[in-house]
Parts: sequence; structure tokens; C-alpha cells
Amino acid sequence: MSEPTPTYVSVKLPADLVNQAREAAQTMRRSVASQIEYWATLGKALEHAGLSTSDSRALIARQERSAYGPGTSPPPASPELEDLQAHVLALAKSGALTARAQEAVSTGRSRGRGKGRKSA
Repeated sequence: MSEPTPTYVSVKLPADLVNQAREAAQTMRRSVASQIEYWATLGKALEHAGLSTSDSRALIARQERSAYGPGTSPPPASPELEDLQAHVLALAKSGALTARAQEAVSTGRSRGRGKGRKSA
């Protein structure tokens, strides 16, 4: 039995996010849409791994502060967040995280072929 063909919709995203995705996409040789899909896949994986709401906020705040340069201190991290961060870094170092994300993006692309999907 074949899987149902996904449908695609347009969404509005902040221009800053799209520009960041465009820069990251060039480095990784992805389309902007594929880069955003990759980031979303990573986020879903972290959420599934047990990242709490407060830990998510701390990571987002840390990322946003790092964009403004040195002199800003990152928010304090919980021991659980530190453990999760170490786990994610180990997965990234081993290549498992990248492989899983690439697999998810490839699966999404193969489902969308021939549907006239546009990049962001």
C-alpha cells in the first residue's frame, strides 16, 4: 500500500529566518525550503527526545543572544539540558543526527516530486 501524497501550503516566515536559512542553505548545498525543513526535523527530534519547554526557551534565548555578539551571557541551563546538549553533540559528532535529518528531508522531497513545490 502506497503512502498518501502530502499536500503543500504556503506559510509566512520572518524575513530574518528566511535570510538565515538562505545563508545556511548555501553552505550545506540545500534549498532554502530544505534548510528550514531540516531545522524543523531537528527541532522535532529534540522535542521527541524530551526537551522541556523551559529548556527550549533557554536554548532559543542562548541562540538569539549569540547572534548579538560577545558580552551577553547565555541563560543558565538545567542539568537535564546539559545532558541533552551533550547527547545531541555526540549524535552530531557521530554523524547519526545528520544522517537522520537528511533521510527525513529526502523522504519529504521524494513525496513531493511532481507537485510543483516552490522554494521559499
